[in-house]
Amino acid sequence: MLALPNSASSPAGWRWTPVNTGSRSATSSPPSVPRVLPDIERWLRMCSPTCRSRRQAVGKDILTGLAGESGTGVRLATGIDVSNSDHDPPDWFALIPDVRRCAPDELPPGYRNGHHYTVPLIDMPTHLAYLARRLELAGGDITIGRVDSFGDASRLAPVIINCTGLGARALVDDREVFPIRGQHVVVRNPGLTDFVEVDTGDSLDLIAIYPHGDRVVFGGTADPHVWSRYPDPVATTKILERCSRVEPRLKDVEVLEVRVGLRPTRSAIRLTAELGPAGAVIVHNYGHGGAGVSLSWGCAASVAELVERGVSI
Repeated sequence: MLALPNSASSPAGWRWTPVNTGSRSATSSPPSVPRVLPDIERWLRMCSPTCRSRRQAVGKDILTGLAGESGTGVRLATGIDVSNSDHDPPDWFALIPDVRRCAPDELPPGYRNGHHYTVPLIDMPTHLAYLARRLELAGGDITIGRVDSFGDASRLAPVIINCTGLGARALVDDREVFPIRGQHVVVRNPGLTDFVEVDTGDSLDLIAIYPHGDRVVFGGTADPHVWSRYPDPVATTKILERCSRVEPRLKDVEVLEVRVGLRPTRSAIRLTAELGPAGAVIVHNYGHGGAGVSLSWGCAASVAELVERGVSI
């Protein structure tokens, strides 16, 4: 984890492409002993001023490094991003060294524009397990429990990182945080290796295909202000139809599971610090929406910076 002198963490709670929302999911093997990461000063220089694109750059660099280690849930994957509209590529393409225009024969039927590139692709269950083990190796521990106030938390630790996501609505009465419901379908992989993402504009019906070993994750949906965590069978059928139109080899594949999650979204990420009960340092870090993985390491570096100078808040 990010190294703070003489500190340990007790977190409570449960494809690197910025702003996309996927459960980039798939490999599992015992995590390696954590390597020595670049020093935090380098991240802090890259993260300041508070800049979304620079935080993405930090995340990409570190996740690319983790792709070289077994058991991290991260691998480098090649794929395409296609569209039927003419527009400039997103700013984050500047962070990718091998991005290029797709040749006509690389495009799915019915699409006229696209880019080909390589980025980190993340299996979140495996990656979270890796991070938990890495925390334990660093001397930390994970405690499952309920905290109703910062007063409760301050009795457990002098530094509190508020990563409660949608829970911030109750914990700090932040009504700016709202869910964007996402549904994905996981199917048996018929032999795909490259990912496909489709620019669907302002539509809430997303199209994304992420191969992970013997499985493929189909995306998906993006339903603002919807709290239901139950799979919608109609949405499942439509996701399967959309993805199989883009990649015909996926027609009639075996469905393995349907996943539903809520992306904690906010008009702007809250990454601020304050003094709490009993002089505890509180750093708020939530509201990342579907870009949480992309921004995780860069925001963590900013959190570490705020903690280190927390005594002077």
